[in-house]
Amino acid sequence: MYDVMVIGAGPAGCMTAKRLADADYNVLLVERMKIPREKSCSGILIKKSINLIENEFGKIPHSVLCKPHISKGIIITNEKNQTFKFESDGLNVWRSLFDEWLALKAQSAGAELRQSTSALSCKEKHDHVSVKLHDSEIYEERARIIVACDGAGSIVKRNLFKKSKNYVFTYQTFCKGTIDLDPDFFHAFLDPQLSQYDAWFNVKDDFLIFGVGIKEPSTMKMYHSRFFSFLNSKFNVKIESCVKDEVGIMPGVMPGCPLDLGTGRILFAGEAANFLNPIGEGISSALTSGYGAAEAVKSVYKTNNFSVKSLINTYKCNILPEKEYMTRQWTILAGMSSKFSYMK
Repeated sequence: MYDVMVIGAGPAGCMTAKRLADADYNVLLVERMKIPREKSCSGILIKKSINLIENEFGKIPHSVLCKPHISKGIIITNEKNQTFKFESDGLNVWRSLFDEWLALKAQSAGAELRQSTSALSCKEKHDHVSVKLHDSEIYEERARIIVACDGAGSIVKRNLFKKSKNYVFTYQTFCKGTIDLDPDFFHAFLDPQLSQYDAWFNVKDDFLIFGVGIKEPSTMKMYHSRFFSFLNSKFNVKIESCVKDEVGIMPGVMPGCPLDLGTGRILFAGEAANFLNPIGEGISSALTSGYGAAEAVKSVYKTNNFSVKSLINTYKCNILPEKEYMTRQWTILAGMSSKFSYMK
């Protein structure tokens, strides 16, 4: 019987697992992929994320960075060709190496890390949760509390609630070539002709990365082709070769930024809880919600007044400032582009 099982070894899961392991909780951290694993993501750490990480995990190692090491901020171009430049130094990381470093830090703190293990379903009992896991075989483990951090497409949530989800799919390519855009910035384009969410360009080591966010997967390559044509006409892009492509998924954030925080002894954090800031910035909210989930467990689990209601309510209070921050960010984006006016 574990005190807490954390499902998903991304930033939310690793933050939750490490804080609880540091507090001497018996923690199982489950990751469905073998670490290091790929994650389709910009891999940009904003100042907020850097502060959270270095306060909890220590100095971010040079080995997880890619060039340019320093991200100078984001440049957003709306559908009227108006440009908004937000300058703020951050870090440019490979998510595979960065997440591996976080997971190993959680393991060093005392969490049991189980890789290549999928959580198939959760069933709540009166004093614990039974979780069906799969690696080379299907078996069960038990924990008093579950924190599901398994992303926007959370299998745990789908099996619990049996309802359809609003998703944004991402498609990006890693290419060799040249372009007349500043590689020190992340560039986002909001023209609806280029994507159904946003289109973006950034640089990692020697790769030019071009991506589009769409709601209908069948249209991803069509929008991506349009984006290439746009960049060719405006910024003189020249492609020598495309090395790989990848598909990802993000939660589709709705007006008011509603969150799925959990039910009973099962909490959700990160994108599984619908945390996502504009232009797909999810790392800072993943870290913050993972921190909030861990602190909720610590506040109520080993007290005489423990109840599932107090667990959820404490978590809700812990992450209220983050929800308010997220709502403000979406309101700002709505003011830049009519494409996101529904978020006002």
